Amino acid sequence: MDEKKIKLEAKNVNFYYDDFHALKGINMQIEQNSVVAFIGPSGCGKSTFLRLFNRMNDLIDGTHLTGECLLDGRDIYDKRVHVDELRKNVGMVFQKPNPFPKTIFENVAYGLRVNGVKDEKYIKQRVEESLQSAALWEEVKDKLKKSAFELSGGQQQRLCIARAMAISPSVLLMDEPASALDPISTAKIEELIHELKKDYTIVIVTHNMQQAARVSDKTGFFLLGELIEYDQTKKIFLNPEKESTQNYITGRFG
Repeated sequence: MDEKKIKLEAKNVNFYYDDFHALKGINMQIEQNSVVAFIGPSGCGKSTFLRLFNRMNDLIDGTHLTGECLLDGRDIYDKRVHVDELRKNVGMVFQKPNPFPKTIFENVAYGLRVNGVKDEKYIKQRVEESLQSAALWEEVKDKLKKSAFELSGGQQQRLCIARAMAISPSVLLMDEPASALDPISTAKIEELIHELKKDYTIVIVTHNMQQAARVSDKTGFFLLGELIEYDQTKKIFLNPEKESTQNYITGRFG
């Protein structure tokens, strides 16, 4: 059987907010071009863990990490790693759509411009490609000069996904990307995740277990800062090893 390349890996990761031990001894491998979902009750560490992979937690005072977080086999917390370079490779989509107060076009072009791309023809091409990849092009192609705030919530979230993709990352992190959206917009985001898997490795935090079951290849169940179980999504939902996973999935707690 063809061994899939390991894209992201956590090795004995412990993470602290001051004295609070938020993540405890997490080990996980995420394969390239797969979708992995993190589930678990609020405050169990799933978003904290997700944000380790593009060093978003660096922005919080008083945090520290032990263990290793690897991207393509390289520890991203190594002193020689430039965070800006890392974030070009690891895109992030947040819970609430957060378009910039700019036009639709400039929202998507933003990352390219910040990274010093000057070729307007190339920028135009990448904006169109990214909007097409985010299944938004047909809806906005005639209003690229309009403010991003004129879009609906679901469109804004797809715009934020297009913005993350414009700089050609290899990983997309999504922190509850559909929790603020209506069911139709949510379905569009889920369809999009299926499509994007061909080109990206996707990690998604979700409170919606049906969503995890629909979109992911593997699921990790977190509880009180520990990774209780991590396996094929089907197995986690139909035949989990651990009683606490079963209890969470059947709605006995959380």
